[in-house]
Amino acid sequence: MTTHPTVDARAVDTAARLRAAGLRVTDSRRAVVEALIERPHASADELFAVVARTLPATSLQSVYNALGDFVDAGLARRIEPAGRPGLFELRVDDNHHHLICSQCGAVEDVDCVVGAAPCLTPSDAHGYAVQVAEVTFWGVCPACANAGSAGDPAVAGAA
Repeated sequence: MTTHPTVDARAVDTAARLRAAGLRVTDSRRAVVEALIERPHASADELFAVVARTLPATSLQSVYNALGDFVDAGLARRIEPAGRPGLFELRVDDNHHHLICSQCGAVEDVDCVVGAAPCLTPSDAHGYAVQVAEVTFWGVCPACANAGSAGDPAVAGAA
């Protein structure tokens, strides 16, 4: 019987991530971590669709429960772009920010401009001990910008 080292290594890595976060390893939690690896910056509904491919008997509530456990344990981070559903990612070991396309919703990570948390200092912290600064940059991604310029005669004629 031939084993598939990359599959086995990924499964071990997923279990190790869960254990390192102090969480019990279950099929559901494993599937949600795998979905987050496949789809960083995904909503719970999007992750549920990925998980349901391998665990068809799972529920949306089970995915929400796993995500809540992951956030509480520091394994995942929830970002909440204005007017959009919450998104989840596994990149939690740094203080990075996000670029979000205001047209299609694509999300990209942006490293902190200074590199140390928090990378922004408020003009008046009002006595707070600031630990993290979250910045969301909104704009139009290259794909949407190209799609818009291709279909806009005014933009195309200006080139």
